Amino acid sequence: MEIDNAQNQQQEEEDPFLGLIEYARSVLWPGEEEEEGRDESGQDPNNTGSKSRGPGWSWIASRILKTCIAYSSGVTVAILLSDLAQAWNEQHRVGAPKKRPEIVNQLKKHHRRTRLPNTVTIDSIYEKNFLSLTSVLETVVVDVYLLPGTNIYMLTLGDFWSSNTIDLYLHRRYYELVDPQNGILKKGREVFLTGCYLRTAREGCGSPRLLPTEYLVILLDEGQDHDAILLDFYSDSFSSISLDAFNNGVSYSFNARIESIGLLETQGEFDSIQRRQITLVDNDGVKMKFLLWGEQVLIANLFSIGSTLALDRPYIALESSDECCLEYGTATQLYLVPFIQQEEQVCVPLTQNRYQGSRLLSAVDPSQVPIVSQVTLPCDSQGSIDFSNYPFRPFIVNLCDKMTGLSLYGVVIDIFHKENMPGVYSLKIEDTTGVITVKLHFADSWSLGRLGPGHVVYISGLTCSMTKQNRLEVLWSEKDAGASFVNLSCLPALLNSSCLHRSSCLSDLSNGASYMFLCRVWLDQIDSCFVNTRFAHALCGHFVNERPTGDFECSFCHIQCNAELVRTFHLKVTLADESTKVLAWCTGQTAIELLQISPNEFYELPEEEQIMYPSSLEGERFMVALVNCKRGHHESSDGSTQETQAISWEITRALKWE
Repeated sequence: MEIDNAQNQQQEEEDPFLGLIEYARSVLWPGEEEEEGRDESGQDPNNTGSKSRGPGWSWIASRILKTCIAYSSGVTVAILLSDLAQAWNEQHRVGAPKKRPEIVNQLKKHHRRTRLPNTVTIDSIYEKNFLSLTSVLETVVVDVYLLPGTNIYMLTLGDFWSSNTIDLYLHRRYYELVDPQNGILKKGREVFLTGCYLRTAREGCGSPRLLPTEYLVILLDEGQDHDAILLDFYSDSFSSISLDAFNNGVSYSFNARIESIGLLETQGEFDSIQRRQITLVDNDGVKMKFLLWGEQVLIANLFSIGSTLALDRPYIALESSDECCLEYGTATQLYLVPFIQQEEQVCVPLTQNRYQGSRLLSAVDPSQVPIVSQVTLPCDSQGSIDFSNYPFRPFIVNLCDKMTGLSLYGVVIDIFHKENMPGVYSLKIEDTTGVITVKLHFADSWSLGRLGPGHVVYISGLTCSMTKQNRLEVLWSEKDAGASFVNLSCLPALLNSSCLHRSSCLSDLSNGASYMFLCRVWLDQIDSCFVNTRFAHALCGHFVNERPTGDFECSFCHIQCNAELVRTFHLKVTLADESTKVLAWCTGQTAIELLQISPNEFYELPEEEQIMYPSSLEGERFMVALVNCKRGHHESSDGSTQETQAISWEITRALKWE
């Protein structure tokens, strides 16, 4: 597809949302570009690249949109900057005292692994006086002691991000590991734990404490002789398992690489039993399932793909007639060698420096325009590079194989669903550099509300890979960590937030200088207004068609949806301002705002009153958001064609304006 680069670059430079992201960076992290790539001494050790210390572009974009969704009545620049600063400081503990136990400081010097997704800090527990059962604590044992006058073991735990420590009542299944002579659970040992209940100070003790949890994993370091010997001791192969021998008292010890971590499943009557499957591969390449049941599924939060898991005395079960599996038994102990993400220097294409908010940053301070040639990003065991903390905005032209954690910002060109692929949709999206098709995978059915051509969207959590046909495939899965999808054109906060839009005249629509236009208009030529009520699919907002059998089929999802019907408007109306007039269409909540009546109420009116009703709205003034639903003269391949017909402009939001 041919793209007018000059026009598209103008669109991007005038986009208020993109400008807001760059403004936030320049205000909250003004020295980031100068600090990138320097080590603790302030030097760039390789003189070749940079490593961002501030948040990535995607983090800022996602956080701004999250705040806009939370404040549906509107946001200001001050609200957004305050929320960004607070969220970043809380995540990275910028203001926390730097005093922490010396043993933690010593280990921190060699700490290179990435934090797990559910990890919380000890400082945050003290601040919020709350701890979720699903939260993960990545800790260091600072002390082990017996409560005076009892045989109850306590662990004092610290972490790499907190100045506070917290005490844990150790579960009795781990008591043999704290033996003073040979115990592995001692001062300086790192442990992961989850499934913890918090005993707060007001519940009887002077400071918060953690109640016993069975879900604790001990970390091993292959570089330490004692740990390496222990791993060698857990050397049974999966192929050596004998169920008869196990039933006769033989115990096994394994160590294997975590190949995959399955999704949470439910089984049994009323889906009352939770299950999660971990796939392990031993040193001989033999695979084995490690199954977690009920509350045990929390343990999966402590694992990461590529890590080595050592299992001492796992329970051996028969999953099928001839296939064994491992389970977390009452005597099972777990040890983990975490996967350490490698880092890779990634070249920054000229595209990044060319389009990265150049006009706004130059206006604020020309010296702050980022000019770097490389950044350092983490790389997983399969060689995929994680772009979730990439300091620049990713562009379509720069997408290539083995990229994860990507985000894209652009305009929808087309979206369609193939009937033989349940829960899978193809989205064609455009930015200033090109067009790409993204496959959207939903856990069950469409869950993003109404989406159509011309809508401006932000998508995060994308992965890129090459198919067997050597074609680039971009995937988005609703269940992936970090996956989000926001339709900016339909944000409730859009019209009340001056920082998210720039007012335009209707005459500006012809020059295509923006993805989306916000205009103050009045309703005109109301006699030619077209108002109709139709059934729509509640999940996606698109119109439905009635089959000869009397069933209703969604024109977008192509599924029968008799139980998910809502009555909605199909409205075509002329908008006017001092510059010109434009014919536009809308449906759903936007049409309700313009007509000031619900579809059901309108449907109940006598036919004569339905015909006369629009005339009462002549001259009513509104602020509206308009998008070009015929962008690029493209004919959509889904049901939106029957909605738009020959009309080029869709009203995605409307607000009465006096």
